[in-house]
Formats: sequence, C-alpha cells, structure tokens
Amino acid sequence: MNRALIVIDVQESFRRRPNWEAVSAPDIVARTARLAAAAREAGDLVVWILHADPGSGGVFDPGLGHVRLMDGLSPAPGDPVLTKTSRNAFTTTGLQQLLTARHVGEVVVCGIQTEQCCETTARLAADLGYRVTFVTDATATFPIEHRDAPPGRALADILADPATLPTDQIIARTEYALAGRFADIASIDDLAPVDDLAPAAR
Repeated sequence: MNRALIVIDVQESFRRRPNWEAVSAPDIVARTARLAAAAREAGDLVVWILHADPGSGGVFDPGLGHVRLMDGLSPAPGDPVLTKTSRNAFTTTGLQQLLTARHVGEVVVCGIQTEQCCETTARLAADLGYRVTFVTDATATFPIEHRDAPPGRALADILADPATLPTDQIIARTEYALAGRFADIASIDDLAPVDDLAPAAR
C-alpha cells in the first residue's frame, strides 16, 4: 500500500491576512519542509494543494498573485500541485483519481488550517477508505471569533475577547474529533525523526 503526504494550503495568501500575527505555528514552512523531506526519503508521493477563490478580490483570488506556496517551499520534480475551491482537497480536484492511479491507500495530512481544510480533508479521506494520519504539529490555525462577535474588529480586540476560541483549544478539539474515528494522530517527530533526515532538511 503506497502512502502520500497531502500538504494543504501552505500558501502566501495566509500571510497577507491581518490575523497571520496570531498563527499557531509561525514556522509552518520549516515544519512542512521537514515532513516533505521525510516523505520523499521514504519514497512517498508528496501532493501540494492550493486554495483559490477566483473573482473574489481577496487574498485567495489568483489574480492577486498570492495563491502560491510560501517562500521556502517548492515542489520537487514529479510532485503534483492541485488547486481547490472547496474546503476539502478532494471535491473540486482530481486528487482521488491521482491517488488511485498511484495505488495510494494511506494519506498523511498537514497544512493550514487545522480545523478547516485539514480536518475536512482527513474526514473525507477516511470516508473514502484511506488510512489517514493527521500530523497535528505540522498544521496551523488562527483564533476564532464567537459567531455573535461584531465584524471588522482589530486583531487585538479579537484576541482580548474571552469568547474568542484560542488556537490551543481549536487544535485539541480537532484531535479529539479525529482520533479513533477518522485518523491516527501523529507528530512530526513520529514521521520525520531528525536522525533520519538529510542535513539540508534539518
């Protein structure tokens, strides 16, 4: 059974949003690069996913030039790069067909955001019959305002609001929801022990 690392939305769009200052893993590029290096070393397929909202005029609109991998990440020759317009990485791409053609039965999920595109992809992958590993510390997310919060607040006001859900609680909730149902929870160290990596990937 072949395995694929699915890297979701580690793209410049997120760094263009005001809430980037509150991201749970500001070093997500280094974490992702380490995981991708280990996947290649193991002979696994690495698939890069980007998110686009064409015509939206926002940071995910391809016309603005931000729908690209963050600096420090680049596909290796032969790495597929797919662009989605849905939360999960399957519905609006040919990902399932690609994995089927490569005889992939297990997927490893990482990227941005933990509880949105990453968790949704993991859930759907499990429903499609894949064995799923969710590498929580190779995902990143942002504080979430309460649904009744007034729109347009400054980041400082959002963070000061006791009703705002902090990133550590978001991450913990995702692990609780996925573990034993949709995915095995793993860490970067589980999949990419430092001693096993080439010097350039450390």
